[in-house]
Amino acid sequence: MNLTDKDVLLVDKPAGMSSFGVVARVRRVLTEQLRDDYLKRGLTPPKKAKVGHAGTLDPFATGLLILLLGSSGTKKAGDFLKLDKRYEATIELGKTSSTGDVEGEIRETVGLGAIPEADAVRRVLESFTGEIEQRVPAYSAVKINGRRAYDLARKGIEVEMPVRKIKVYELSLVAYEWPTLKIACKVSSGTYIRALGEDIGRALGVGGYLTELRRTEIGEYSVANAVELADLGISK
Repeated sequence: MNLTDKDVLLVDKPAGMSSFGVVARVRRVLTEQLRDDYLKRGLTPPKKAKVGHAGTLDPFATGLLILLLGSSGTKKAGDFLKLDKRYEATIELGKTSSTGDVEGEIRETVGLGAIPEADAVRRVLESFTGEIEQRVPAYSAVKINGRRAYDLARKGIEVEMPVRKIKVYELSLVAYEWPTLKIACKVSSGTYIRALGEDIGRALGVGGYLTELRRTEIGEYSVANAVELADLGISK
């Protein structure tokens, strides 16, 4: 795929790769393509192509990642900041994680005697619909006194994380068979689905953490229209 004439690229990010890792790999491809294009025209190619992204995904997560290519693309970053997003998530109930996802230290919190019924799960999901307050996870890129929160958390430094108002427009139960709960949601920009999963588990009285997360939409952009890294000749 030729990227030299694009300023926005939709990528279906695989699990196990950081958003920065995707950016770096696509940057290498674009740099090579620009080099060939410039040399064919007798011009001096740029040393490194400009590539950015419009919102990260955690390494364990998959789905839509919007990349901004070249000067024209990176100038559009502000266009994507406040767009609503859709996700599909799988929550493991009865356990918690130090990071809210599979990358943290997992602790079992409940035995078989406290299994919530499906009706209770539906009621809890309904309670999280609308405008709610959410505490930013300790393992996040938010800066606390000039330092990234995840850096502080990794060093065992406890800080008071900020609470923000978010909107959960839709929150539906996709499937539930203890201890696995699958949900789909549409949320406002700035919502942490890891925190939402933890809060749902806490409200059910059993704890919970995300084992899978997939972003399917950002505004009007859909993962259905995204390319995979293999389409760009990129292997993991």
